[in-house]
Amino acid sequence: MSASATPQHTATLLHDSRVQVVRLANPSAGVSVSIAPRLGNIAFEFLVGGKNAFWFPFDSVADFAAKPELCGNPFLSPWANRLDEHAFYAGDAKYHLNRGLGTYALDPNGLPIHGTLLYCPHWRVSELEADGGAATVTSFLDVSRHPELMAHFPFAHSIEMTYRLSGTCLEVETEIFNASREALPLSVGYHPYFQLHDSPRDAWTIRIAANEVWELNEKFVPTAVTKPISEELHGSESLPLRGHFLDHVFSDLIRDDDGWARFRLQGAHESITVAYGPRYPVAVVYAPTGDGQAFVCFEPMTGVTNAFNLAHRGRYDDLPWIQPNQAWNAKYRIEVEGF
Repeated sequence: MSASATPQHTATLLHDSRVQVVRLANPSAGVSVSIAPRLGNIAFEFLVGGKNAFWFPFDSVADFAAKPELCGNPFLSPWANRLDEHAFYAGDAKYHLNRGLGTYALDPNGLPIHGTLLYCPHWRVSELEADGGAATVTSFLDVSRHPELMAHFPFAHSIEMTYRLSGTCLEVETEIFNASREALPLSVGYHPYFQLHDSPRDAWTIRIAANEVWELNEKFVPTAVTKPISEELHGSESLPLRGHFLDHVFSDLIRDDDGWARFRLQGAHESITVAYGPRYPVAVVYAPTGDGQAFVCFEPMTGVTNAFNLAHRGRYDDLPWIQPNQAWNAKYRIEVEGF
């Protein structure tokens, strides 16, 4: 399986400095997407007219492989964002993370963050194809075959992730199959980093397609309190980033007639729209203000930060579950214009 091609789109499996890379392309439009399956299946380039819509602060994928850090399009699982302790609840059962393995990250407050799959090497490409309308790659990870992953989240399950490039739109589809005998609690998401090239960060505006925002404590963990977005941020339809640090959790998303909620990053001419499918009811928006951090993250989530533990305490009613021998499926899309 080395390549599949049509004049409109191509899908190629190659090695870049000994790092396995899948490249999806629409050569006639000058668009390509590059994915590193064995580095967490991260898409690290979304080139449109030679400009990367993803923030990727490396000169090469080899540099990224040598010392990876958050960038591109990381997948967050089996928990998205933070847990408020080194353990989680599934129903009435408490499961302790295996801290001795050292295989998950900590935030500045020492809390577990972003799950265990950020740079997971166990993904394998299972399908690669291109036709007149799109270039597609599907990769597969059977979590139950890897003890170091099961040690933290002992629910046997597999994950199938599909990247589909059509024109200048990248769709990311995720399917999770529960092979356990018990229902599997679901708290996953993506943490894509976006950048524009036609103006500085403080000249960008964003559209936040949500009605409510969650109150966070001093460790950026949600409390049980929500409030209208208008009380927290004025101008959510076109919010200037100048002077705003964002690390907010939003819910009650505003959906268009097709059922998708669209968040938007706008520069002078360039724009990026992130469309959340119906199975993503929560959005985290992260836009720091430090030097070298000219990016915005629109993060599609299955639930709020710390969803497992908030649900156990009766403070969150919307935690999804996958029943035994059943699958969950969701999509989100990235649409680039003006590059």
